[in-house]
Amino acid sequence: MIEHALKNTIENLPKTAGVYLFYSDKQIIYIGKAINIKDRVKNHFQQPTYKDNLYIKKITKIDFISTNSEIEALVLEAQLIKKYLPRFNVVWKDGKNYFYVAITRDERPIVFITHQKNNFRTNYIGPFIEGNALKKTLKYLRRVFPFYSAHRHSARPCTWCHLGVCPGPNPNLTEYKANLKKLAQILQGKRKTVLFSIRKEMASLSRSSKFEEAGKVRDRMLALERVLEHTHVIENTKSGAENWQEAQKVLGRIIGLKKEISKIECYDISNIQGKNAVGSMVVFVDGSPAKSQYKKFKIRMKNEPNDIAMLKEVLTRRLAHPEWGYPEVMLIDGGIAQLNVAIRAKGNKNIRITSIAKGKQELIIENKPKIPLKDLPQEIYNLVKHLDDEAHRFAISYHKKLRKKALLFPK
Repeated sequence: MIEHALKNTIENLPKTAGVYLFYSDKQIIYIGKAINIKDRVKNHFQQPTYKDNLYIKKITKIDFISTNSEIEALVLEAQLIKKYLPRFNVVWKDGKNYFYVAITRDERPIVFITHQKNNFRTNYIGPFIEGNALKKTLKYLRRVFPFYSAHRHSARPCTWCHLGVCPGPNPNLTEYKANLKKLAQILQGKRKTVLFSIRKEMASLSRSSKFEEAGKVRDRMLALERVLEHTHVIENTKSGAENWQEAQKVLGRIIGLKKEISKIECYDISNIQGKNAVGSMVVFVDGSPAKSQYKKFKIRMKNEPNDIAMLKEVLTRRLAHPEWGYPEVMLIDGGIAQLNVAIRAKGNKNIRITSIAKGKQELIIENKPKIPLKDLPQEIYNLVKHLDDEAHRFAISYHKKLRKKALLFPK
């Protein structure tokens, strides 16, 4: 439940790109970026992920900074997180390093993204939080400021040269390094400085009657303004059908399923030493919970702590109900043993089985290599965790209900 004061704040947030800040009293505990600040903040409260649930009740104040573009939001987020080190941004890195844009100090510098800052002959810009958004940003900025991404270049134009994003085999190194300086300034949040510098250069060339060169500089300035104002680099993190068509294609590629994914079921078992054992089945349709289709199972087998056998019972009972409609994907809470039980239970039904091993933080996929959860695309990571958290919550709530009943009405 959103507190009244926060609800009013959220309703008055802008629907623009920018950065939002969550406070607990006077301390900033989380900083995020968004395409649409209002919608993104709403999403934290209305469809919280397991990470959101760690801090959502601690929030006492919400603030924001609007930006002119997604690229500026990306850069500003990095600057603010570096400055304030919000608790719930830092802990989520899970031991991973941040991203940096590296520009070497060679005679012919190259530009690349790295996790490490280990070369004194290289300038590092960052840290940045999201690698995909940073890659997209560099991709678009490279059209304005072409750069090398490898130390060697052939004597002839390469593929990147033909695409207009490489300086070519024989560049004007003074001009090239000046452009790299502007690229670095953009990534440091100095947009106005760069645009002022380009306008000043254009005016100087015009005064010297170098109109052709001035025209090229003008075109570069206009291209930069277009990139900064109209480029989309931030992923739309809304869940549900709004973003499902793309997300389900990504999920299909990961788990090796070619057909369209609409329905996913997730299972969990809850018991204490076999007592009051229950199983839960939660259902997501087009990426969102379909709570009317949730099912709970009171375990019928002898009360003994055997989660594998309990899971087998739950799946066998569920699969005996074709009228419920079978899903394209089943997600099981557990490791390889639980995965194998589910594979045997489904028989020849056309359902892809996956399981989430919490200990090793891996997604285990039928007939596919294991994938560390941290390596999943963000939208798929959020989906998997949301499914697993929901199944666990539903199982625990039913288990508690049975325990309470057993205490009140003992046999």
